[in-house]
Amino acid sequence: MKFRKVTAIIRPERLEAVEECLKKLGVPGVSVTRVKGYGEYANFFSSDWMLPHARVEVFIGEHRADAVAEAIMDAAHSGIDGDGIVAVLPVESVYHIRTREKCKDNVC
Repeated sequence: MKFRKVTAIIRPERLEAVEECLKKLGVPGVSVTRVKGYGEYANFFSSDWMLPHARVEVFIGEHRADAVAEAIMDAAHSGIDGDGIVAVLPVESVYHIRTREKCKDNVC
């Protein structure tokens, strides 16, 4: 099974909606991290221009990656500058640390 890593940087206030949509899709696992940064939209009133965001990461089979990315975009979209980004990256291998087994058949 080939995997993809879907990474999204989103507004923190949209996180709950994104989590709910991923549950409805049956995504088997997700990691969420608080991050700060800036891109096209920066906080020019702050000395470092940084804004708080949430980073959502999902490892998923390649056949479901685009659907996961679309669902995240739908749930995170507000139409306001600074909505965030979604990236889909190829993943060579995924392993369980406890068992040292390589993940197969989209089960991880």
